Amino acid sequence: MKLRDLVYGLYARRVEGRLDHAQVPKHIGVILDGNRRWARAAGGTTEQGHKAGASKIQELLGWCNETDVEVVTLWMLSTDNLDRPEEELIPLLGIIENAVRDLAADGRWRVHHVGTMDLLPARTQTVLKEAEQATDHIDGILVNVAIGYGGRQEIADAVRSLLLDHASKGTTFEELAEVVDIDLISEHLYTRGQPDPDLVIRTSGEQRLSGFMLWQSAHSEYYFCEVFWPAFRKVDFLRALRDYAARHRRYGF
Repeated sequence: MKLRDLVYGLYARRVEGRLDHAQVPKHIGVILDGNRRWARAAGGTTEQGHKAGASKIQELLGWCNETDVEVVTLWMLSTDNLDRPEEELIPLLGIIENAVRDLAADGRWRVHHVGTMDLLPARTQTVLKEAEQATDHIDGILVNVAIGYGGRQEIADAVRSLLLDHASKGTTFEELAEVVDIDLISEHLYTRGQPDPDLVIRTSGEQRLSGFMLWQSAHSEYYFCEVFWPAFRKVDFLRALRDYAARHRRYGF
């Protein structure tokens, strides 16, 4: 073991030992950013970067399990990513499908897809549906896999679902206008029935949400980490939790 790894391990245990589990966020959203830049910096290929990023997911969930986190949302593929060149997108979808299969096979996580299913290839849709069905009974961390996800698209889909639902009941537009509110729209989001994220983590040093959970993150705390996603360590995760615990949440301005 390298001296640096030993120091990081000791520091991580020190931070974890001081962590108040009562102050741990129950729902964490993670923007898994920086796979391609990590690969370039390491002299590797884009595909190698995506594979390294996918292998980091199980580590993260293990850390979440140790610290009593209940829901994790992983932004793995945005709607914008679907416009990437085919020679990059096809391998990326295969890596994502394997990652979802691994999550389902692990036996500890309950997998739930968030995103627009119709935008994804049939094979990817099948993998997601099978993972949800296979883990539906598991009483572990709920893992939202955001694949083919966009925040604006989610809100549009929620409004469309709300309108269709009430149209099927014979509700007039005037009647719907009388009852529509924040809670009613929330019931039609991809994450309906779930708590909103308490903490949103983005790796790679970028300080923006890029459309991630626009509705749900209205009162979330944000933590921007400089390291690329494949290089994200337990100590980085614990620092995010420590930073979150030190904040005073106002749920407003």
